[in-house]
Amino acid sequence: MAKSKTIYYCQNCGTQSATWLGKCNNCGEWNTFVEEIIQHGTQKNKQDLSVFQSVPQLISEISDAPISRIDSGINELNRVLGGGIVVGSLVLLGGDPGIGKSTLMLQAALAISNAKVLYVSGEESSMQIKLRASRLSQKNNLCYIVNEVNTQTIFSHIDTIKPQLVIIDSIQTLQTSSLESSAGTVSQIRETAAELQRFAKQTNTPVFLIGHITKDGTLAGPKVLEHIVDVVLQFEGDRNHGYRLVRATKNRFGSIDEIGIFEMMQSGLREVDNPSEILISQRDEDTTGVAIAATIEGLRPLLIEVQALVTPAIYGNPQRSSTGFDLRKLGMLLAVLEKKCGHKFGVKDVFFNIAGGIRTEDPAVDLAIIAALLSSSLDIAINTKDCFVGEISLSGEIRPVSRIEQRVSEAQKLGYKRIFIPSNNPKLSDNNLIKVIRINKIEHLLAKLFT
Repeated sequence: MAKSKTIYYCQNCGTQSATWLGKCNNCGEWNTFVEEIIQHGTQKNKQDLSVFQSVPQLISEISDAPISRIDSGINELNRVLGGGIVVGSLVLLGGDPGIGKSTLMLQAALAISNAKVLYVSGEESSMQIKLRASRLSQKNNLCYIVNEVNTQTIFSHIDTIKPQLVIIDSIQTLQTSSLESSAGTVSQIRETAAELQRFAKQTNTPVFLIGHITKDGTLAGPKVLEHIVDVVLQFEGDRNHGYRLVRATKNRFGSIDEIGIFEMMQSGLREVDNPSEILISQRDEDTTGVAIAATIEGLRPLLIEVQALVTPAIYGNPQRSSTGFDLRKLGMLLAVLEKKCGHKFGVKDVFFNIAGGIRTEDPAVDLAIIAALLSSSLDIAINTKDCFVGEISLSGEIRPVSRIEQRVSEAQKLGYKRIFIPSNNPKLSDNNLIKVIRINKIEHLLAKLFT
C-alpha cells in the first residue's frame, strides 16, 4: 500500500513545512499554510517519457544554430514572444478573469496553419469552446479540443494525436495521480507544471499554460511556477476600454520590452497595427491639461495622451491620484515644479491619467506630464499639434533620451507640427515637416509654451 505524508504549504510563496505555522518564515504572511496529503509509491502513474542520456559538452562544441520558431498566425503575439513560438518552450499567460486569455489562445490555435493543435480545457465544455470559435474569423481543421484535468490522461491523448502545439486552460485545474491533494493547491500546480516542462523539453513541443491571478494581480500558485516556465506573458487591459495589451515579464528567447496591442471585438481580438492613432483622443478644439508624449515600447514608438487635472484642495488634505503612471514619480515631478516654477501644488488636488488604459514607465514622458500639469494649473490649453519628449531631473534640467529619431519620426508621421526635445540630444537629420524645439530647463518650457 502506498505511503502517505502530510505536508503544509504556504499558499503565498510555496514554502514547505512539516508542521502548521501561523506565520510564514519566508514571506512573512499570516494564516497562509494549508495541509496537503502527498501519496508516495505511485511512480508507475507518472508520465512515462523517454529519458535522454546527458553528456557534458564543451561550449565550443554546442551548435549555435538559430532557434526554431512556429508562426502563431498573430503578428502581435509573435512580436512579444520574440519572433514566434519557440519549439519546446513552456509559456505562461496570466490575466484578470474575463480579460480574454482563453479567446487569445483559441484564436492562436485556429490561426496556426498546417499544424496540429491540442486545446485542453479544464474549465469550459467543448460546446462553449465551439461557440466561441464560431465567432472568430480564423479556422484550423487540425485543432483538437478535449475536456480533461488529469495529466496522465492528457499525455495519452498527446501520444495519440501528436500535436505541434499544446494549450492548457488552465494550469490551476490540472491534477496528477501522484498526489492526493485537490486541484489548484501549491503541490498540484508545481508537480503538473514540472510534468509539462519535462514533456515540452523532451519532445520539442511548445506548451502554453493559462494561469489565474490573485486579487493583488500576481499569478496564483507558487512562485516556482514562474521559474519553471520559459516565458511569462501578462494579458492586461481595462474592462471599460476595448483595448488589451500583452507584455512579457520574463522571456528566455527574446526581449521583455515588447508589447502587443489588441482590440476586443465581437469577432475576437483584432490586432492594432498603429496604436498611436487609437491612444490619442480626436479633439476639435484645444483642451487644458492635455499633452502628447512620444514614448518607446520595445522597438515600437508610440504617441500617448497624458491628462492632468489641478484644482484647489477644498477638503483639507490635497489628493493625489495617478492612473497608468507611478504615483511616487508624479509626486517628484510636482515637487520639482513647485521648486523651480513657483507653482504651489502643495495646496492643490492633482489627478493624473494616461488615456486608453496604457501604463508606462518610460522616463521620456516626464516633459509631457510637466506640460499637462502646467496647462491645467494655468488653465491655458496646449496646441493640439505639439508633442513632448524629455526626462526631468531633480534639478529641473531636461535630460536627453534614447532613440530620439524614432520618436520624432512617429510624431511627424501623425501630423504634429512641433516637438519639444532636450537640448543635449544629438543633432537630428533635417526635417522640414516638423519643427524641433530644444530646451534644457523646465523654466524654458514655461516661457516657450505659454507665451
